[in-house]
Amino acid sequence: MNIIEVKDIEKIYRVGDHQIRALRGVSFHMEREQMVAVMGSSGSGKSTLMYILGCLDRPTSGTYFLEGTDVSSLSDDQLAEIRNRKIGFVFQTFNLLPRTTALENVELPLIYGGIRNSRKRAIEALERVGLIDRMHHLPSELSGGEGQRVAIARALVVNPVIILADEPTGNLDTKTGSEIMGLFKELNSQGVTVLIVTHEAHIAQECQRIIHLRDGQIVGEKT
Repeated sequence: MNIIEVKDIEKIYRVGDHQIRALRGVSFHMEREQMVAVMGSSGSGKSTLMYILGCLDRPTSGTYFLEGTDVSSLSDDQLAEIRNRKIGFVFQTFNLLPRTTALENVELPLIYGGIRNSRKRAIEALERVGLIDRMHHLPSELSGGEGQRVAIARALVVNPVIILADEPTGNLDTKTGSEIMGLFKELNSQGVTVLIVTHEAHIAQECQRIIHLRDGQIVGEKT
């Protein structure tokens, strides 16, 4: 079964009397344990697509199936449940709480979800990303690469069906960005499904498939 099936997704934003068509009939699917890049320049619609895939926004029309469930028709509470249980997010700016240790940052999604053994699972997630020796450090005491590893551990800790990464190397130097992509590939080899949104060709080429977006439409795909 496909993990993601998107069909004829449209997204229209209304600004005053004007309509902005951010997505124009996007259709694609993604299999379990794949590592896929969605690539496009600024304004191509790739971030809008990621917000819809992450259940942070709804399409204006079209359908989006996640593990066979049509999430485009769910209530806000149901979407929140899916975000908390099935989707791990990694952002360009890491989004770590500054006065909270790496361990506590990773543990937060489990605490919010009322999940038991949260501390043990958070430690295991940090171990998976090679950061166990930095778990009691604050974000300000971590390098950029370490901060992103914490963010990846936080995404992993809920055992999501998919990780969505929005420009995950955008704030990193080339060497550190390469190390982070190496980590994503290692996790993917362990069975983690990953979708990466990027405008950088060398990042996209690390993935098994590349979906090209332009002006809200898929204009090509490469495997």
